[in-house]
Formats: sequence, structure tokens, C-alpha cells
Amino acid sequence: MAPRARVRAPELTGRGGWLNTGGKDLTLADLRGRIVILDFWTFCCVNCLHVLDELRELEEKHRDTVVIVGVHSPKFVHEAEHQAVVDAVERYGVHHPVLDDPELTTWKQYAVRAWPTLVVIDPEGYVVAQHAGEGHAHAIETLVGQLETEHAAKGTLRRGDGPYVPPEPVPTELRFPGKALLLPGGTFLVSDTTRHQLVELAADGESVLRRIGTGERGLDDGPADRARFSEPQGLAALPDGTVAVADTVNHALRRFDPATGEVTTLAGTGRQWWQGSPAEGPARDIDLSSPWDLAWFDGLLWIAMAGVHQLWTYDPQAGTVRAAAGTTNEGLVDGPADQAWFSQPSGLAASGDRLWVADSESSAVRWVERDGDGFAVRTAVGTGLFDFGHRDGAADQALLQHPLGVTALPDGSVAVADTYNHALRRYDPATGEVSTLATDLREPSDAVLVDRDIVVVESARHRLTRLRLPEEAVRVEAVAHRTRRAATDIAPGTLRLDVVFQAPAGQKLDTRYGPSTRLLVSSTPPELLAGGDGAGTDLRRDLVLADGVTEGVLHVSAMAASCDDTESDSGSAAGSNVYPACHVHQQDWGVPVRVTEGGAARLPLVLAGLDEEI
Repeated sequence: MAPRARVRAPELTGRGGWLNTGGKDLTLADLRGRIVILDFWTFCCVNCLHVLDELRELEEKHRDTVVIVGVHSPKFVHEAEHQAVVDAVERYGVHHPVLDDPELTTWKQYAVRAWPTLVVIDPEGYVVAQHAGEGHAHAIETLVGQLETEHAAKGTLRRGDGPYVPPEPVPTELRFPGKALLLPGGTFLVSDTTRHQLVELAADGESVLRRIGTGERGLDDGPADRARFSEPQGLAALPDGTVAVADTVNHALRRFDPATGEVTTLAGTGRQWWQGSPAEGPARDIDLSSPWDLAWFDGLLWIAMAGVHQLWTYDPQAGTVRAAAGTTNEGLVDGPADQAWFSQPSGLAASGDRLWVADSESSAVRWVERDGDGFAVRTAVGTGLFDFGHRDGAADQALLQHPLGVTALPDGSVAVADTYNHALRRYDPATGEVSTLATDLREPSDAVLVDRDIVVVESARHRLTRLRLPEEAVRVEAVAHRTRRAATDIAPGTLRLDVVFQAPAGQKLDTRYGPSTRLLVSSTPPELLAGGDGAGTDLRRDLVLADGVTEGVLHVSAMAASCDDTESDSGSAAGSNVYPACHVHQQDWGVPVRVTEGGAARLPLVLAGLDEEI
């Protein structure tokens, strides 16, 4: 085979400009001689947040040779606001330059199709690798080592300090708080997410009574002044008077005892859950994935497991956890709990016989209820991954924009922290209507009922805001949006789907226990596909498009497992490592498509490697 032509990396351009550079605009020429890793992300996406965490160690270890550049490519309209990107960069501890690309200019230049996507550029300015999804840190670490060696020998590697310039810290009592809980004594416990702490506030919602946690990222139990968290979010009162904490980036559940100040770990190992890992068992032995919120319902602690699009439960009596609803596929599908699809559930609230769910990526409000011997999932508001806006009225026509919180109200209705609309909304099951309770709230993420008032966590204003529950809803002008991503034109008939996966250098597919790849395909509407949907192990598949359906979304979920290749050139086992380290690469794509004559007959989606057919 002839050598593949090297592709020069396109320039980095974005109308929003640069962050974390001290006001300087960067070009690829400024970065020549360094290994550049472009991280295409959007701050609503929990998978993107996982990748930020995966890259932290690599970023520190190779600080003198590697420059990570975040390219912020928005899905929601709110994410195209420059100040929102500035806030997100601080909120999630992004310590590298970020290009704000609200019009997806650089995204299109690099032919990116999914959040998150990583692109590696060598010191001479050529694209050498592309990876979609999570689980690629080891492969990129290996590639970086090879590039360092190769370009040091060629004299094209330039070492030194990178272009990152940290912003000036801003003094506030809270910094991007996530969730709040009213304690029995009338005080508030707040997850101070960016500062990795819990904070107890007085009844006025402003005065700090105590802080729990050192403020440094970590996973340590102990008294309040020694415990450590990592971006905690949800809080829920347990029957014994303690508080469960969703310690999101630690992939753990913690317990805080308000009486003693002691912090312990209830569930999780500190490792992120991956496909194929156990989904039930002793709580301290099971991996979790970005637990975002918690609620006590039907005798169990329910967990919004945002990282895998599921709801899990924790049983304090048995000391166990288990997946309770959702398949791990991302989308909006109702039905029996084990068949339902969620899209990054981020808020929970129990009310009578219903567990309300803020399903953020589908801009939806869902609920869970008993159904015979099991549970079922229903949708109150929301239509799917790519429709959002601010529209009141009948629930089947109403629109939200990435809600993160739900709060049960005394009349049986539910308040919704409609985060990216900067509003507090209300859904009334009795009338099936959605209304707006309040506007001009900066990224509300939760709310707590206090007598006839509702206290809102204004995350991007770093405070709690007390509102009187209005007798009538606020009227707003209806606005509807669709995702900013352009649809891919595909030809009618048969579409060849190619998920590109090349085992990274030093690895090989892990076939010891059968096929090492998995592909799951479905569509919205389901009628878009006349054939080719369903599960299989081949990453290449022919999809048959139905006649008469002209647009929709292809949902593609791919996974590949590879292990370190421990064989020497002679084929014998290298050293004594008979149990090589294995790595899971996975990504979910939601690809908007438009069926039209002259469209593409092939849809390539790069999981890892480079597409050889372009």
C-alpha cells in the first residue's frame, strides 16, 4: 500500500476568540515545534468533561512538549454565548488555551462529527491521529512518546513553557455551586462544585457557617477539615439523618454527617464505569460514572448517573448498587425501565408515586413510576436530542433548553431549573401545561422549596436567590431552536456506515474472549431505517434507508477493546506480563441526516485512527 498522504492541519479560527492566553490570539505557527492536541468539546456534554479529566495527567506530565487546545464547539444556543464559555472554562478547571468557536468553523475544517473528539498534530503541523469519544488517554500518551522521540531526533521538537495564562481569581463565597439541600435546622447545604467543597449557609442563604472539604481535588474520607471531593453535585437526605453526596468527578457517592462533620464513602471505587463492567453488586466494589444528582424514592437512594445515561439505585440496608433504568444508549425512549433511553440525567426529585428527572441533553422532563413488579419511564416535556428552546403551553409543544434540576411543588406540579434558558419553569401534570415562573436567573441548576418561597441555585452568579412563588406564571415570547450542527446529506437507498478504528500503536484488538468490537445502530424516527439497525460486532454495516422519510437522526454507538501488545518481534511473550493492560474506546454519535439525491453513499465515523478513504 502506498504511504498515506500527510494532511496539513487547518488553521484554528473562531469568532469568539481565545481564552486562557492572556489576551493573545494563537495560530498553529505559534505552536510549531510542539505536539498539539485539539480537544473539540462543548460544556453541556458529560463525555467531554470525562475527557478533560482523562487529559489532566498527560497535560502535566508533558507540559514542556505538549500543548492542549480546547476548541469549544457549541450544541445549544446558550453555549454560543462567549461569557458562558468563559464561565465553563473556570467551572471545569480547564488549564489550557481554549478557542471559542461559536459558528463551528474549526469543527467543520477538521470534519468533526462528535463531541468529544481529539485530534493530534505533530510538531511539523500535520494531523497524525483522530479519536472520538472516551478512553483514548493511554493511546495518546503512547503516541506523544513516539512523537517526542521522532521529532527530537529530527530537530523539529521545541521544548519550553506553553501559552497557557491563568485568569485572575474572583473572590466570592461560592463558586459555581451545583445543588442545594435544606437541612432540618433551616440552614442550607450547598455543593460548591468548582472549589471541591460542601458549604453550609445560614437560613439567609448567604452567611457561611462552615466548609466541608479542604478545597483541593481528591478522594479522602475523614473530618471536615481533611476530607476531599472532586466537583461534587447532588445532595439528598438519608433516613438516618446523614446526607448523601454525588461526588461527580470522583465517580463516587459520599456520606456527610452534619452532626459530626465526618465524611465517608458509600459507593464507588474512584474509577469510571465502562461498558462490560459489573452494573450491580457491593457498593464499594462497583465503578460509577459521573453521578450528578440524588433523591430518596421508593425506599432507595436513586442516582442520576449522567455519565452513562442511566438511573441507578443504592440500597443502604444491603450496601449494594445496581442499574435501575436506562440501557446506556443516549436518546429519548420511554417504556419499561430496562428498555428506556436517557440523555445525561442531571436532576432528580421525588413526589408521591413519581420520581421526576431532568434529562438535560434531550431538554426533557421525564418521570419514573411503578409498573407492576418493576418501573416504567415516561416523558412529560421534550422531543429529543436536537430540539430545544423556550416555549410555554401544552407539554407536547413546550420547549426547554438543557435543564439540570427539578423540584417537587406542594400542588403536585414540578419546578424545572431550565438552565440554558436562565429561567425557572413549571410543569403541571393536572393540566399538561408548561409555564415560566421566573426569568433572568443565570444558569440555575437546582431549587429548594422553603415555606412559600423557592430558593434557586444561580450557578453562574455564584449565589442562592430567594423567590416568592408567583400566583401566575410569567409570560415570555416563544423561541424554538434546533441544534447548530448542519445535517449530513446522504443518498437514498443503501448507506455504508464505516466506524473507523485502528488499534493505537503498541496495542492490538483484544479477541481472547470473542469479538472485541460492538456496534449498535438505531434512528429517530425509527421509520428512517428499513434495515441495518440493531446490535452487532462488525464496525462496518450497510444501512437501508426507507422510502419516503427525508430526515432524521442516526444513533450510532461503537465500542472497541484493545490490549497492550506484549509480544516481541520474534512473537514470544515480552517479559512476564501475561495479563496486558486493556483499554476500552467508546463513543455515541447522534448524526442529523437529510436524505437527498446526490448525497453521500458512505458515512465514516472515526472512533480512533484516520479514515483511509479520504
